[in-house]
Amino acid sequence: MIIVMKSGSPSAEIEQVSEQIRRWNITAEKCVGQHKVVIGLVGDTAEIDTRQIQNLSPFIEQVIRIKKPFKRASLEFRCGEPSHVVVPTPNGSVTFSQNYPVVVVAGPCSVENEQMIVETAQVVKAAGAQFLRGGAYKPRTSPYAFQGHGESALELLAKAREVTGLGIITEVMDTSDLDKVAEVADVVQIGARNMQNFSLLKKVGAQGKPVLLKRGLSATIEDWLMAAEYILAAGNPNVILCERGIRTFDRQYTRNTLDISAIPVLRSLTHLPIMTDPSHAIGFSEFVPTLAMAAIAAGTDSLMIEVHPNPAKALSDGPQSLTLEGFEQLMQDLAPLGKFFGRWSQNYSTAKSSKLTSPQTFKSVAL
Repeated sequence: MIIVMKSGSPSAEIEQVSEQIRRWNITAEKCVGQHKVVIGLVGDTAEIDTRQIQNLSPFIEQVIRIKKPFKRASLEFRCGEPSHVVVPTPNGSVTFSQNYPVVVVAGPCSVENEQMIVETAQVVKAAGAQFLRGGAYKPRTSPYAFQGHGESALELLAKAREVTGLGIITEVMDTSDLDKVAEVADVVQIGARNMQNFSLLKKVGAQGKPVLLKRGLSATIEDWLMAAEYILAAGNPNVILCERGIRTFDRQYTRNTLDISAIPVLRSLTHLPIMTDPSHAIGFSEFVPTLAMAAIAAGTDSLMIEVHPNPAKALSDGPQSLTLEGFEQLMQDLAPLGKFFGRWSQNYSTAKSSKLTSPQTFKSVAL
């Protein structure tokens, strides 16, 4: 349930309404929007009459009962306004939101050595990326596959951050590693396999760093949003949702299936920003640019692209990784499309050889 206060409501009146709600053993969470203030009621509100709340103050414009199981993650919780996840980085704060340029995240699946991760970071930054992704701890299907270098890889990510000023996004797999990961990461990632690791979700919700929540391999949109609800309920409002492909039928020609429809559907359900990971979705580098373009046309707020100096020798996920040159070309090709939709930063690379050269072409992609 939410209380929408009238525009210009006095602060004292808002606090008085909140205090009255707390007396009913209900948590009152204030959300300040661009034009109005919303008070979210969290707890057992089933027996509370909306008319009873309406009578608390003449400054209450509307009382709305949220029927969806995800409360804090719902669009109504912010009165229809998108939330902004602002991440401080050495190069300045970066905002993930519907009303800001697409944030580009790039880097290898796994951190392999210092030369590789620093070189990759330098190239992707020069091409326009604002965050470096790289796995220190890697959940793998096979227990015999490369599992990441762990703590030493975190030190290499910190080195790349120091050299380039890029923000760092890396995954935490275990609650025992959270403090070490959060010390280096600017955004803590919860991977697809841990999307419903509820004890881990509670822990990352209780720490202060923003959280990137990847969609589970077979998770419904509601499953995914309920996982986000765990993080929000633990006190962390800075959650970014990442669509990374789901398991469907074909396993020969695609690794997963990118649910491009999830982007507009999420936009109608939640205020949280949306990232798209076409690399994990398709599994083959030659198709990544097309899916990245589709994601921008569908309205994604961020892209995560796997990049490796030598994909053929990568210790994990080489087939889906772009080369350094391939990533530079991708950024050039995305620029006209991003600018057409008003979602491209002036600081990103300027397209020089894109095949998308006219608004008519952009419209056909959007349709």
